[in-house]
Amino acid sequence: MKYLPLNQDIFVQNRKRFVASMDKNSIAIFNSNDELPTNGDAIHTFKQNSDLFWLSGIDQEDSMVVLFPDNPDPRFREVLVLVRPNEMKEKWDGKRLRAEEARQISGVKTIIWLDTLDAVLQTWIHLADTIYLNSNENDRKANLVPVRDYRYIQEMKQRYPLHNYKRSARIMKELRAIKTPQEVEVMQQAIDITKDTFIDLLKFIRPGVMEYEIEAKIWHGFLSRRATRPGYGSIIASGDSARILHYVNNNQECKDGDLILMDFGAEYGGYNADLTRTVPVNGKFSKRQKEVYNGCLQIHNYCKSILKPGITINDYTEKAGDEATKVFIKLGLLSKEDVKNEDKDNRAYRKYLYHGISHHLGIDVHDLGTRTAPIKPGMVFTIEPGIYIEQEQMGIRIENNVWVTKTGNKDLMAKIPITVEEIEALMKKK
Repeated sequence: MKYLPLNQDIFVQNRKRFVASMDKNSIAIFNSNDELPTNGDAIHTFKQNSDLFWLSGIDQEDSMVVLFPDNPDPRFREVLVLVRPNEMKEKWDGKRLRAEEARQISGVKTIIWLDTLDAVLQTWIHLADTIYLNSNENDRKANLVPVRDYRYIQEMKQRYPLHNYKRSARIMKELRAIKTPQEVEVMQQAIDITKDTFIDLLKFIRPGVMEYEIEAKIWHGFLSRRATRPGYGSIIASGDSARILHYVNNNQECKDGDLILMDFGAEYGGYNADLTRTVPVNGKFSKRQKEVYNGCLQIHNYCKSILKPGITINDYTEKAGDEATKVFIKLGLLSKEDVKNEDKDNRAYRKYLYHGISHHLGIDVHDLGTRTAPIKPGMVFTIEPGIYIEQEQMGIRIENNVWVTKTGNKDLMAKIPITVEEIEALMKKK
């Protein structure tokens, strides 16, 4: 890992939170992700299962976490399973965790090797009434590949058909949505790395630079500051490409007079930042660009003012739409007649703002969390309204990350330049 060691209390407390939600005399088993092939004999860079990482902080393949709080033997009430270090594999792929190193990371005292698991696991299963197994129940999931979690579910049900099975995902969706202060500290480090990289970019961007050169600066800025990687594929969209929400070609020249929309964020310690800023390639907003940008910022600030405990995402989105409607009338994009005659299921403002305003953020960029129940203190959200105008070949989006508290929210990106004046001032310092 590139990042500095995290506070193991993050994972100790996360396991306590999960165990407190389990049924009596139940066991929960979590698997690491697969190592996925690319082509030939190559594999993708390993990315840990988010739930296993949340419970343990272990970022290594072939790992498992077993939680059995009612095990009669207290040594085995929480167990971390690791692949046994192999001299030949380590010569090819590098050192694997030793037991004491894993204890320091996770706070789990009992470490066993994967090749010894079957014998002891069978005993534990026979003592338990209920088995919690994990699955990916992120609402945005679209992958139908039968990954390890789903293969393991089938295997366990074949071996132990008479047990009661439950979904760990139901618990995880509730718990992972609420970030502890220690988790937010790690997220703040990812955000600070993103901030410093963005400020570097403001001094680098100029007419004639290529989008991929900006992306390269992002990689350099992240890795040189101990980030693991970008949390997602960076969007570097100049000119009309900014209207493409998930534009990742990043292969065009940035031209004088155009805006460039940049959506990127660092991953640090397993947690992510998610920033979007739109800036003028030549360092100076035109009058119209400034009008639209400030309109987007008005919506952004309004959304930040209402994202508080008790509101649901649906109500929040409706209120954001009301504010966007006012702004779009002011910008000449909508008329009062357009609004009067709008379809309530496809409101007029959707022509210029056709995506959601916020999503949960954490170990996953689109993190687990409800979209229907009221928002609770401890949740971390993006706030990212945009304005996309086809006839003007313009796209603007402004995104910050906020931590919801009992009294409102805290902007974790408050120190990142956001106003026209702040951006222009820094872009003068090339």
